Amino acid sequence: MGRVVAAAVYSAGKKVTDIRLEEGARWAKEPGHFVWIGLEEPTEGQLGALQQQFGLHELAIEDALEKHSRPKLETFGDALFIVTYSPVRDGGRLTFIETHIFAGRGYVITCRNGHSKSYASVRLRCEARPILLEHGEDFVLYALLDFVTENYQPVSEAIHSEIEALERNVLTSALQEADIQRLHSLRRDLLRLRRYVAPMVEISEELQRLEFPFIDKNMRPYFRDVQIHVNRQMEDLATMRDIASQTIEIGLLLESSRQSLVQRKFAAWAAILAFPTAVAGIYGMNFENMPELTWHYGYYGVLAFIALGCGGLFASFKRSGWL
Repeated sequence: MGRVVAAAVYSAGKKVTDIRLEEGARWAKEPGHFVWIGLEEPTEGQLGALQQQFGLHELAIEDALEKHSRPKLETFGDALFIVTYSPVRDGGRLTFIETHIFAGRGYVITCRNGHSKSYASVRLRCEARPILLEHGEDFVLYALLDFVTENYQPVSEAIHSEIEALERNVLTSALQEADIQRLHSLRRDLLRLRRYVAPMVEISEELQRLEFPFIDKNMRPYFRDVQIHVNRQMEDLATMRDIASQTIEIGLLLESSRQSLVQRKFAAWAAILAFPTAVAGIYGMNFENMPELTWHYGYYGVLAFIALGCGGLFASFKRSGWL
């Protein structure tokens, strides 16, 4: 069952009174008044009742009952229908909560489909700025879009902090499979965030161009402010995506370098051990005419020769950085 989060009427920048859902149309027709209604997971019946009261277009209602893939703005006569998404990150899992906004002369209706950050703070913020709230529906629309844009900031900052931690870990220790998987998952989240943020640029641009009776030209700079914030957010997401990709590449290069170093050490020790093995192999041959076998100090001489050879090889490899 859908829940009415808040329903109130405003005039001259101040809240007049709370109202019941069925009283909205009557108040919306009052000169200088507008109704702001917030619903959570509205039912088809509630949307139908709102349609009858405010004359909402049937295609807008049909859209509100569907699941969309991206934010969008559609116009129906002198009314707007906007689809927005707010990111929610819980336990490292990223989800998006869809919100529908109906706006027209005398009303702003929000329908939130899921449990995201409440829009109550937007209402309180608007009520605390009566001079701007006096503009009416267009200022509320700006405040809602600005709030949606702000919701992306803490999510992107959390992802950024996690990428930086993984980057430090990759630079100081061996690259683990779990690190690569996590970085890949974060890159995927960044791409999903960009997918939902990018259309907000088009929405804010259209709101600056469109001519609507309830949107004052003096409010257009506010919608441009939303566009600036969205563009900045997109730049941050692109930067973080590049950092995540570069972290994976740097980790693989460092791991390759570490493996190469280990291989060089193995090769150096193999060469050092090969020297006494070769000498022992020569004197292990069963030939009779080997005068060194009869020398009194031949054994000690060979040991000294092996020690000098191994020492020389060790010093040479040490100087070249192989050991």
